[in-house]
Amino acid sequence: MELLKQRILRDGRALSERVLLVDSFLNHQVDPKLMRAVGGAFAERFRDAGITKVVTIEASGIAPAVMAAEALDVPMVIMKKSVSSILREGIIQTEVFSFTKNQTYLLTLKSDFLTGADSVLLIDDFLANGEAAFGAIRLIEKAGARVAAVGAVIAKAFQPGLSKLRAAGYPTVALAAVRRMGDGFIEFEEDEK
Repeated sequence: MELLKQRILRDGRALSERVLLVDSFLNHQVDPKLMRAVGGAFAERFRDAGITKVVTIEASGIAPAVMAAEALDVPMVIMKKSVSSILREGIIQTEVFSFTKNQTYLLTLKSDFLTGADSVLLIDDFLANGEAAFGAIRLIEKAGARVAAVGAVIAKAFQPGLSKLRAAGYPTVALAAVRRMGDGFIEFEEDEK
């Protein structure tokens, strides 16, 4: 997605070969027009996949996921990273290790919101090692739903998440796949057809 790539080049900052800061438009401050275009790109790509729900993990995936859900005209479900004092019944959980925070957390889904009739588009804001995506997939499948596709706004293609998801049989699309980056440069993979 050229618009997203241009925004990453303009406002993103590669802090190292592994850390890309996109907090001015994706995960601290959100550009709603860009997120609407991102959601539309996912909807266009997966319009014929029979999607009945869009699922994401709080918090940075919410903006692109809600825009994709709106474009597909389906509900959006948010998985929680923190344990709620009021969410106690009908929940399923799995442990996920966050490389960004260097800690494990319990990913939580209220199972009432997914059923065996659901075909899910999982939206991830940033795909690197794939731990969060695979944790979300475990919960989606435990709820009886089917993962029809995975969409990543940005993927670090030089880390294993993108290839691991594809190797596991999940159709996975990255709107901006970073091939390599470092101080002062960001390079993208060629667009997928």
